[in-house]
Amino acid sequence: MRAVVLVGGFGTRMRPLTNDVPKSMLPVGHEPMISRLIGRLVEGGVTEVTLALGFKAEPFIEAFPDGHCHGARLDYAVEPEPLDTGGAIRFAAEHSGIGETFVVANGDIITDLDVAAVLAAHRATGAEATIHLTPVDDPSSFGTVELDADGGVQRFVEKPPPGTMTSNLINAGSYVLEPSAVERIPAGRPVSLEREIFPDLVERATLFAVATTDYWIDAGRPELYLRANVDLVNGRRSERVDQVAPGARVDATAMIHLSLISPGAVVAERASIIDSVVLPGAEIGRGATVERSIVMGRIGPNAVVCDAVIGADGDVPAGITLVDARLPTPD
Repeated sequence: MRAVVLVGGFGTRMRPLTNDVPKSMLPVGHEPMISRLIGRLVEGGVTEVTLALGFKAEPFIEAFPDGHCHGARLDYAVEPEPLDTGGAIRFAAEHSGIGETFVVANGDIITDLDVAAVLAAHRATGAEATIHLTPVDDPSSFGTVELDADGGVQRFVEKPPPGTMTSNLINAGSYVLEPSAVERIPAGRPVSLEREIFPDLVERATLFAVATTDYWIDAGRPELYLRANVDLVNGRRSERVDQVAPGARVDATAMIHLSLISPGAVVAERASIIDSVVLPGAEIGRGATVERSIVMGRIGPNAVVCDAVIGADGDVPAGITLVDARLPTPD
């Protein structure tokens, strides 16, 4: 079984964390996001993964020097120009010679989805494409999906006003596609899978969906990326990870509460880290407080940082209080 993983975005919403690091290479639970996703695909039977990239492949090649991740063989399809989701899928499928049923996944999704179950449902319906759906409490911020009794997609409703929703199911960013669906994607130009191809398949009655209540987060925004990490230590996931990774240097007097400290990070004496993620290379000074924040840079002694995102080049001076900020400021 083969898969295409879409990792072509520039990570604009995650800046400054993504100034030098591809979004999908950021760690969740001390493991790169892309590695976690590929591990889930492998559990579902995937053996070969093509990474659909919008720019250079070097960071991924360096991360997986033997060309494998969780046992799956990796291939890299670098778009000559931005092709949007549909165009990227067609380009990657042709680049890798995919001519059979395959899986597609967005590279910034964290989920416990049973990929094999979605594949089985897809084959049972004879669909050209099957999409994974997940319920949300407030669908008004999303486009919702309405289904018939057999799981066929009837229509997409973009950001329905509160009180008008007939469905709370949204597109969760994982798909199963047939080669015939790929052939419907125009070649050589940007094409949106969601806005152009899926509505066409609805008209043909060949688009189906599988809704599940598995854990799911779109980790493409800092606050959700933070939640995806903290959920691995606060009891929301069946999986648990150590708060302090091997290779991190944390003083015995520091207080770590529902936070993750990555390999290569340094936390000095009497520092307090609360509901936060301290990424590789970060330095937290003596007596500093970090709360509900993501830190890749340096926090000076006795500084206080709350609800902030500090990139690799971010430097919070000693004694400063910084609230609801990004540093350096994204362009």
